[in-house]
Amino acid sequence: MFVLLLGLTWPFFAGAQIVIDNPLRYASIQELIDAIIKFLFLIALAVSPLMVVIGAFYLMTAAGDPGRVKTAKTIFLYTAIGLFVIFLARGLVALIRSAMGVTP
Repeated sequence: MFVLLLGLTWPFFAGAQIVIDNPLRYASIQELIDAIIKFLFLIALAVSPLMVVIGAFYLMTAAGDPGRVKTAKTIFLYTAIGLFVIFLARGLVALIRSAMGVTP
């Protein structure tokens, strides 16, 4: 009798839904990726002034050494290129999103 009762109720248990709460504060993968990119963008913006200061330190302490002056100029150049690439990438993403009609 018990087996028959269990057999009749078993299909109802199969229809039960299991709900797993999202442990993240982001609703989708896209929002998570956007948050990671925004974090990396802020880190790059925080590091770039530090690199300018390091380049200025190399330039001020060069004391006529052409190698250290060249190193300082290289630091300035790479910092400027890095900032340009960061802003260009951010702008291209915004441009592509607007062209495709995707809202952030």
